[in-house]
Amino acid sequence: SKDEGGRHTPFFKGYRPQFYFRTTDVTGAVELPEGVEMVMPGDNVQMQVELIAPIAMEEGLRFAIREGGRTVGAGVVAKIHE
Repeated sequence: SKDEGGRHTPFFKGYRPQFYFRTTDVTGAVELPEGVEMVMPGDNVQMQVELIAPIAMEEGLRFAIREGGRTVGAGVVAKIHE
């Protein structure tokens, strides 16, 4: 949420932020679950992300979601689809 230093507007399907894993920033395209049109600041959501480049990761790995070098969210890898 904005109070936590994150976004103050919602994001929608097709949102393409940077995902920061350990020491690597990689852009990813967000796919929201069926029936979810947007994600409001402060919401928790399970979403699928397609990264533009393959990187090493495992389930349970934590990551930051960044816009312009600023952290706006955080998450955990729940499942890896090859």
